[in-house]
Amino acid sequence: MTTPRLASVLEFLTLADQLKHVLRRGRTLDADGIARWENSAEHCWHVALAAVLLRDELAFPVDLGRVLAMIAAHDLVEIEAGDTFAYDAAGAATQAEREQRAADRIFGTLPPDLGAQMHALWAEFEAGVTPESRFAMGCDRLQGFFQGVISGGKAWIEAGVTTAQSARRMDPAAAVDPAFATLIAALRERALAEGLLRP
Repeated sequence: MTTPRLASVLEFLTLADQLKHVLRRGRTLDADGIARWENSAEHCWHVALAAVLLRDELAFPVDLGRVLAMIAAHDLVEIEAGDTFAYDAAGAATQAEREQRAADRIFGTLPPDLGAQMHALWAEFEAGVTPESRFAMGCDRLQGFFQGVISGGKAWIEAGVTTAQSARRMDPAAAVDPAFATLIAALRERALAEGLLRP
């Protein structure tokens, strides 16, 4: 027999499954080069994979378990708030308020201790002041930038994203660690060579 606590966890996992249906502006290409919208759950998996691969490349130590927990939690608010495209100024103006309301409601469906734990992980990611949250943010932005480059910059081209806008978005991630700076510079060079960003 399932306890009320475990039943609540199952209900939360059912709710979290909806992240697979939150579409992002970025595209993903199949083996034949056919593009489709990336969803937020796929994004989170790719961010987590980046964290696993890059943790030992950092010049500072991080608790990888905490980083992965933060990555698992950080986009769950998008189930209600939706994904806000990095270059959508109007969406960015209301993003914090929409996401805070979503966090309160979504994490409030869990037993109080688990809800507080998930809410704290989300808030830590958003604040971006701990080594783990800075690393998680770097992985998050790196994945979005990577996805833009490998998909031919379709979302950037449609939105008319400039190199200056891209730099404002990516410079905080590059500042996390030299490993991020190196990867972002290589991706930026490719994006510019392929004309994916406006001058």
